[in-house]
Amino acid sequence: MVAADSVSRTIDTDVGSRRALLLILDGVGCGAAPDTDAYGDTGSDTIGNVARAVGGLDLPTLQRLGLGNATSIEGVGLAPHPVGAYGVLLPQSAGKDSTTGHWELAGLHLERAFPTYPHGFPPEVIDAFSRATGRSVIANSVASGTAVIADFAEEQRRTGAWIVYTSADSVFQIAAHEEWIPLEELYRACEIAREQLVAPHDVSRVIARPFVGDAGAWTRTANRRDYSILPPGLTLLDVLEQAGVPRAGVGKVDDLFAGRGITSQHTANNAEGIEAIRHWLETAPRGFCFANLVDFDQLFGHRNDVRGFQGALEAFDRALPSLLSALREDDLLFITADHGNDPTTASTDHARERVPLVVVGARVRGGSLGARDTFSDVGATIAEWFGQSWRGRGVSFLPELLVAS
Repeated sequence: MVAADSVSRTIDTDVGSRRALLLILDGVGCGAAPDTDAYGDTGSDTIGNVARAVGGLDLPTLQRLGLGNATSIEGVGLAPHPVGAYGVLLPQSAGKDSTTGHWELAGLHLERAFPTYPHGFPPEVIDAFSRATGRSVIANSVASGTAVIADFAEEQRRTGAWIVYTSADSVFQIAAHEEWIPLEELYRACEIAREQLVAPHDVSRVIARPFVGDAGAWTRTANRRDYSILPPGLTLLDVLEQAGVPRAGVGKVDDLFAGRGITSQHTANNAEGIEAIRHWLETAPRGFCFANLVDFDQLFGHRNDVRGFQGALEAFDRALPSLLSALREDDLLFITADHGNDPTTASTDHARERVPLVVVGARVRGGSLGARDTFSDVGATIAEWFGQSWRGRGVSFLPELLVAS
């Protein structure tokens, strides 16, 4: 194991043409963390359990990079000479949601998990939101997004009330039919909720969940928006911004950092996300790209869709060569995850898991990086790649990663 102490050093200041891509496979954990049982996630192993459930995964590109060396996956064997560096990351920050995971990757730990509401939100929260938005609230329960819409859409049609719900995660979700409540009003309601939800009700995210359709055929649209709480400390994005390193996002990353230090191209699905990543690789002269592919988590993990999860993993593997071929000599590509979301368990929520790590680039030495004590080692490594002193959490593994020059 590698300690998660703070470190401040600079390995190389000649970084003008360097690029780094941090690619998050949302929800693709790979087995128990030291405290998995404490989170009620005993037995969760997202990619391992999916592979066992379908009789093996077909991931030849990830296998060649070393994924099967990092963690046991049926169908993904050991690479005798892995092209990439590989390992696993252990979570240290309190919580198991996307915000917590992305913040930890960027060097910021939470000592206290965001609040959750297993019995719905208290009256004072709901009443204040209703008064400020001028609409009543229905549902106010822990629910699946598709189920709560099926149960309450007709009541929303009759009354004009907000459908408010939550999950095992720290989220305040507001569903509204786009033809009955304008999108801009929904977004404004989310902004109001975000302003109101301060400690002790400082939820991680407020989420707009617009939908369309009619009875029996309700469909959530791609107009979702996330409103995250501001990071309470310095992150990798702040460090790179202060250093003048260009930063680009793909997917919901900017939402998870409340827009601080990054803007993102929002995408409807993994395929669009991969296209946006490829475009960045083909056009960006230098800088950092932080990308999230959310389908694994949003479409398949939360819905316990094992076959869908398998299909998304194998589709990503088929698309990966097109990203690898666009890498330049001074590029590093980090592939990892933010938490688990095991579709084979009874739960439909996130799981406290370790996550896989694969790093590839022309200057990368293939081989093991071991089990890293915190996700934050990634942020520390990226900072050092760009020649920046690092005072966040985590320890850079850049010297272990690169071929000696």
